[in-house]
Amino acid sequence: MFIHAGMILVVMVVAFAVARLLKLTIELSMFAAAIAGALAHGAGIPVRHIVDGAFTYYDVCLIFITATFFMNLLKEAGGITYIIRSIITTFHKQRLVCLSLLTLVLLIPGALTGSGTVTVLVAGTLVGTVLIYMGISETRAAAIIFLCAAMSAAAPPINLWAMMAAAGSNMPYVGFMRPLLVITVCGALLSMFILGWKGKPVDLEKALRELPTPPEKMNFFRVVLPFLVFFALVVAGRIWPFQMPILGLPLMFLISAISVVLISPKKLPVLQIASDTIRQLIPLVGIMIVVGVLIQIMALSGARGLISLGVVTLPLTVLYATLWLILPWSEGLVQYAVAPLLGVPLILLFNMKGLNPIIALCAMSVMWPLGDCLPPTAVVGRAAVIELKYKGSYYGEFVKTCLGPMAIILLICTLFIIFSKPLKFLVGW
Repeated sequence: MFIHAGMILVVMVVAFAVARLLKLTIELSMFAAAIAGALAHGAGIPVRHIVDGAFTYYDVCLIFITATFFMNLLKEAGGITYIIRSIITTFHKQRLVCLSLLTLVLLIPGALTGSGTVTVLVAGTLVGTVLIYMGISETRAAAIIFLCAAMSAAAPPINLWAMMAAAGSNMPYVGFMRPLLVITVCGALLSMFILGWKGKPVDLEKALRELPTPPEKMNFFRVVLPFLVFFALVVAGRIWPFQMPILGLPLMFLISAISVVLISPKKLPVLQIASDTIRQLIPLVGIMIVVGVLIQIMALSGARGLISLGVVTLPLTVLYATLWLILPWSEGLVQYAVAPLLGVPLILLFNMKGLNPIIALCAMSVMWPLGDCLPPTAVVGRAAVIELKYKGSYYGEFVKTCLGPMAIILLICTLFIIFSKPLKFLVGW
């Protein structure tokens, strides 16, 4: 049994490596690995399992499609531009406040969508422009955008890694808000101040000329109202659980999107924005579908059980010493597939050893997105340097600049895992 599962795992790894060498996308490479595993298992092409796996994360896909649509509508209405221009106009002489508020702007898109790429696309260019006019080098500005995007992807309420690992271990996605908020906000602020504290006062005139101009009627109320609508719907369900109908996050984001359309100072091309949103998210939706298929085939063939067994038999000291390396690199290799593949057995192990599984999973789900600047995928890292039109060396300068803050964040996450039991007071909502 162990030999059979091991051989299938080797076949899948080889198939994935060959597909990548043939320049196939990460999605097609993972699908090729899944089909190769099924064939090696003797199951042929198991259509039922492929379809079943493809719908595993259907609800998660709906969440970040509707959330990204909401953010894109707000950006098109001029809300994001208005926020950034207001921050630098009001606080350009107060560097501490200005950097803190820019960090908040970078955290919101990914927190609501679960994708660091969305943060880069929605706010990366605008915030990056401001950072450069604050005397921060292009390399450090690009690194700040990536690190804050990684933290925004891990920030609550939508953390796809935690949601997928929790679903795989039959654990409700409840109680993650405060631990994730503490780690991600600390990580984002540390990254911003470590890399961006040194510089010069904002060149306000040049920055304002460079930034797009929002519509004249755009104001603070129009920007805040859609977020108030969303959080009111979330809070209402918690305050009146038996009176409030269960809307679900996708419908809540759609209602919030409708509020953006209604209060926008200009007419929004809703259908065009919706179409652009789907095109923007095709890679992300594709990888979620293929991850489901891959995990399903691995469960069918026994390869997933072999990995789980290998993980749960490791001593805790070995895990503490290596997780900070394993998790980011595995994310760079297979993206979201690492959450059900490694996250589920790790959660079961930590729970068995008496650690708090929610705190531990929060810490791991912050480690994973840091690997989105590492090869072979490097999705968010590549998006950051492309959006900022960065001309320097990707690995020699950009990734090297990211390593310092990354090491501090990984250390914090490791400490959260080790001391998860005393930190259980953070678990609440």
